[in-house]
Amino acid sequence: MSTGIYSIGISGVSAAQLGLLTTEHNVVNASTPGYTRQRTVQATNIAVNTGAGAIGQGVHVQTIQRMYDKYLTAQVDTAQTSLSQIEAYYTEIKQIDNLLADPSAGLTPALQDFFSGVQQVASNPSLLSARESMISSAQTLVSRFHSIESRLDELSSDVNGKIQDSVSSINSYATEIADLNQRIILAESAYGQPANDLLDQRDLLINELNKLVKVSTSTNSNGSFNVFIGTGQQLVVGNHAMSMSASASSADPTRIVAGLETVNGGVLELPESLITGGELGGLIRFRSETLDKTSNELGRIAASVALTFNAQHELGQDLLGNAGSNVADFFSVANVAPTILSNSNNTGSLVVSSQLVNPPPYGPEVTGGNFYTNLTTSDYRLTYEGSSTYSLTRLSDNKKWTPDTLANLSTAVKSSEGFSLDVTAGSANAGDSFIIQPTRNAARNITVNPVVAADSRLVAAAAPFRTAASDTNTGSAAISAGTSVSGLSISQLPITVSYSSSTKQLSFSSSSSGTSLPLASGQKIVVKEPGVAESTVTLPSPITYKQGMTIAIDGMSFTLTGQPNNADSFTLGSNTQGVADGRNALALGQLQTQNTMAGSKATFQGAYAQLVASSGIKTRELKVTGEAQLAVLDQAQANRDALSGVNLDEEAANMIRFQQAYQASAKLLEVGKTLFDTILQLG
Repeated sequence: MSTGIYSIGISGVSAAQLGLLTTEHNVVNASTPGYTRQRTVQATNIAVNTGAGAIGQGVHVQTIQRMYDKYLTAQVDTAQTSLSQIEAYYTEIKQIDNLLADPSAGLTPALQDFFSGVQQVASNPSLLSARESMISSAQTLVSRFHSIESRLDELSSDVNGKIQDSVSSINSYATEIADLNQRIILAESAYGQPANDLLDQRDLLINELNKLVKVSTSTNSNGSFNVFIGTGQQLVVGNHAMSMSASASSADPTRIVAGLETVNGGVLELPESLITGGELGGLIRFRSETLDKTSNELGRIAASVALTFNAQHELGQDLLGNAGSNVADFFSVANVAPTILSNSNNTGSLVVSSQLVNPPPYGPEVTGGNFYTNLTTSDYRLTYEGSSTYSLTRLSDNKKWTPDTLANLSTAVKSSEGFSLDVTAGSANAGDSFIIQPTRNAARNITVNPVVAADSRLVAAAAPFRTAASDTNTGSAAISAGTSVSGLSISQLPITVSYSSSTKQLSFSSSSSGTSLPLASGQKIVVKEPGVAESTVTLPSPITYKQGMTIAIDGMSFTLTGQPNNADSFTLGSNTQGVADGRNALALGQLQTQNTMAGSKATFQGAYAQLVASSGIKTRELKVTGEAQLAVLDQAQANRDALSGVNLDEEAANMIRFQQAYQASAKLLEVGKTLFDTILQLG
């Protein structure tokens, strides 16, 4: 009997001692990151069957159990990786939002100042100081494009650096997880019990890894974890860790992309769509969704300003009398060309070139048309399909042009996308590809033409022609000063417009050759009568006079009002000595409010305002979403901590309980000793 009492008492003391040790372990690790509360799981010892019944043999501790739920832990990891992605994205986009919307550093004030300078020239075209002020404000605008683009370049470099840092940290965590897997395998196989503290450390590493990139896990039969990223790409398999790489993209060497190192030492680039969650996913999403779009949009505005302003500038005449093709470009666009990136995996030697196309001739000519560009904010992928055919894909929406010859593709995108394509040298092999960035570097390379900057007289503020009514006219008809429109040609000046009262028609003749001759048969004249749709008349078809009609000849548009008498005539002649003429400067100023972008659907400032608004909305969205996701994470952590967290009050109660159990079991040993001593005395 005393032997049973001793064994039961010893088992109770041992169980209580393990309970106390486990409780103490919980208490001292209450603030340890990733620690999971533990408890002892007790069971009765096998009873001894006797004639009087089964006699219990005390208690034993089966295991030290972690209070762990893999589903609650998975919820925390999922919430954490989403929050980390949002925070990384928000941290970066907030810088763009502050940059674009800054009232002093943004583009809007510089655009307004530039066009204010243009309006001053329109008001005082002969004033050299006004012209110089306009050039100065243009240089300020160019500098603003450069400074914003420079800041975006810095952000791009920062993102590249942070991607490299994230990949390095991921590799470090993967190595640690693989090492812990090995230690867990050894520990659990040696004792047949869970390695609780090692399991906590591994779960903490998985959580830290989710802060960098979203991962999924699976458990092997030996207790080790497999860790996967993306759609199942292996990062850790048992005690073996794979290595991620951060290297220049084969398609774009300016971008650092994530990949997996292969067994033969190569690198398998991972599509950006596979990298989700965590800091790495947030950085990649920021770059592809916001940074690239912002750079392209800024470049599109810069290119559109330069191309449309130059096109309208060409319709004018400067103070030196230069007109038409002799007018200097106001903005230098020599370096404002699409960027072509050849894939490093190409096996051919093909060199592709691309140019931004000039704004299309606008129409209708006499009803307020204007120059505009068709440039988009997208990048494009050109792929050689073989047999002299190419395919072109717009990457923003994956629109794909039917494979065709490069010449035909170039013709198609000239009108719809605003750039051309050509082969400079070499030949391609099937599968060779190129990334085309039509506007990415335009904001960096736009400049004011140094020739114009050095001589403000070269600003073409005047129109290259003037109108006049004949001194012998007897009717009340008058002709407007006229404006230059798309398709301007002054080679036939002077042109005389004569009225015949018998036919009530107008006739046109030119004396550019020194002899007055009717305009050539086949000459097209655009006519717009009040309340009537515009029409095109081909000479020698007659033109019936209507009061208030507008006529465009070779890009020279004018309006006739009043009633002419027979033989009344009007002349379109060269604008000699037109120093006080600001008609073209006025047209240049109107570009500020005209739809000059996106296929004649947006203004310069409208496009920039949309960019600012888009950035602000996304920033606000991420801020609100981040706050909501933080609440989700807090709730998930609270749910997990309710099960796994250490409650010091509860542990204090457990400590008293186990202390009392220890004391009670020790009392059994004392009772057993007393009984044993009594038996000895009886003998």
